[in-house]
Amino acid sequence: MFAGWALADEIQRRLVADGFSDVRFSDGLVFQHLVDGPVTIGALAARLGVTQQAASKSVADLERRGYVERTADPDDARARLVSLTARGEAVIGAARDQRAAVTGELAERLGPRRVEAARRLLLDVVADLGAEEAVRGRRVRAPR
Repeated sequence: MFAGWALADEIQRRLVADGFSDVRFSDGLVFQHLVDGPVTIGALAARLGVTQQAASKSVADLERRGYVERTADPDDARARLVSLTARGEAVIGAARDQRAAVTGELAERLGPRRVEAARRLLLDVVADLGAEEAVRGRRVRAPR
């Protein structure tokens, strides 16, 4: 848990240097549900395990910061679709690049075998605890 927090803090620090000073760790919990395409507020709320009001509040904040946009759903005039903007796509790309960079740096300092062994161990832990499907399906929720 502490290693994950340290890694998250390092990625966050690097994202600030990349020009994303306003992005927060919790934003990633929303972004994971938008990577595959637009979703309605209702679907987003269900995936996040929150109320539609809470999802709307998060989306409004992300929209204000330029990471997502809301558009009319062509299939349902009452619904709004939430999708990533170019800035949202850019921050996801930057985070992926920075995670790869950190992994490479750790392999240089700690040794590639140790880093790979740690990666495999953590994947095994996720699988053993029954969370593999949620991770692969991008349905990870914050701890309660």
